[in-house]
Amino acid sequence: MRRQTVALCALSCALTLSAPINLASDETTEILRIGNAGEPQTLDPHRYNLNLEEHILKDMFIGLTTMNAAGEITPGSADSWSISSDGLTWTFKLRANRWSDGTPVTANDFLFSFRRVLDPNTAASLAFFLYCIENAQEVNAGTLPVDSLGVAALDPETFEIRLEKPFPYLAERLFYPTGYPVPSHVIEQHGDDWVKPEHWVSNGPYKLKDWLPQGHVELEKNPYFSLAPEHERTVDNVRYYPVADPLTGYHRFLAGELDVIGDFPVGELNALKEEYPDKVHVAPLLSIMYLVFNVTEPPFDDVRVRKALALAIDREILTTRVLQSGEPASASFVPKLVSDYESLVEETGQDLEQGRELLQQAGYSTNNPLRVTLRYIAGPENKKVHVALAAMWQEIGVETTLHHTELKVHFGDLRNGEFEVAQAGWFGENNPEHYVELLWSDIGSVNYGGYSSETVDAIIESAKNTANATSRADILKHAEQAALNDYPVVPLYSVMIRSLVDPRISGWQTNPRNSHGVRYMSIK
Repeated sequence: MRRQTVALCALSCALTLSAPINLASDETTEILRIGNAGEPQTLDPHRYNLNLEEHILKDMFIGLTTMNAAGEITPGSADSWSISSDGLTWTFKLRANRWSDGTPVTANDFLFSFRRVLDPNTAASLAFFLYCIENAQEVNAGTLPVDSLGVAALDPETFEIRLEKPFPYLAERLFYPTGYPVPSHVIEQHGDDWVKPEHWVSNGPYKLKDWLPQGHVELEKNPYFSLAPEHERTVDNVRYYPVADPLTGYHRFLAGELDVIGDFPVGELNALKEEYPDKVHVAPLLSIMYLVFNVTEPPFDDVRVRKALALAIDREILTTRVLQSGEPASASFVPKLVSDYESLVEETGQDLEQGRELLQQAGYSTNNPLRVTLRYIAGPENKKVHVALAAMWQEIGVETTLHHTELKVHFGDLRNGEFEVAQAGWFGENNPEHYVELLWSDIGSVNYGGYSSETVDAIIESAKNTANATSRADILKHAEQAALNDYPVVPLYSVMIRSLVDPRISGWQTNPRNSHGVRYMSIK
């Protein structure tokens, strides 16, 4: 969750906050300036796709569940919930909560919102996050009406979700923007223009004040938000600035233009640790960075070609010599940080000889070399990684052309299948299904390479019919192993988040989700 995408790419999607704390021009309002990984395409929670959008949305909305400062799941708009004995019916009791225009948030708002995100007319690319709900997939495909979705407002304070199959991770799934309520009374009046600042209404700690494209997104306090006394905020206004280049963000931090940054050039890490030990935060992220093959087109419809390229890669070189900030190498598609899961995928090393043999079997030679275009997200560190990958492939006779684009263009191309081999990343949830199901043929456009296997599908569907989380994870291990034997993707490593945080900001907690809600922060 989080999220593509929420498909989400982690190297370019780290949260960025800025250096000394400044006051707004009227000298009365403190503004926390947050640098984000780029310009949002939308602030409609049901149409979001990028993690950089999620960073902003999480400060303006509260779903049925939410996260605390440590990145742990806690009650959100619902203060409690119960689960039926068969695991199929979840009943949420809503707390007193108001929209930023003072209107009460009710179960009908959640009913409207869940139907909206799964309505095919909404075109939500992450609608599959909610496919666990009864009839959700059919509603999203347009084969059933939206009112057949398994959700109900039992009374103004009680919202019910009926699941298609058991899904023990529902509380975790609901804190994404796809699970946020949106204001039906505003959308019915203004349509898609509801996201404009002059019409904006949200139910979280902040509301939209201004959006200056390529300039900043500014939020201000929602005067009606009161989740709990311990969540009192001292930050009145927040500005998110698009900072796609980590080097630019780093210089802006040093110049005092930003108050915290969540990514900076790895070459500066050791010097910063020495000079500013109280400002440097480095921590692993629940994430997997990987290469994905477009298996629907030759030559990558040939497993021998995919396996050859995978065997030519030395993950340890990528992490220890190229990235150099402690990224854990991973042959598993499920991050090692995921709790209560041990992958069956073996950690194998580079095997150039077997890679050459496989390419020869597939018809490639010195006189007829394999030529590939490797796409990646623009940025100096991504460039270093992919130059290194091209060099490794050259050792088995592959000629690689590198092609880079900005984040949103890159993932747009991936969702449209317009690539041969490409960088991808996924992160967010602390459960194995969030990652393994990317290789399920029914998952939609986040199965970027179009991989399909009846065997893998059957195992994943077996897991989805299993209510017990431990048994479910055991089944998913076999799905992951079977899928990776086909080499539709090549897992590489998990991301390390590098942040610089001014010591005067309290409430910032390093956590494996890289979630830092402004409502938990204050300025000393």
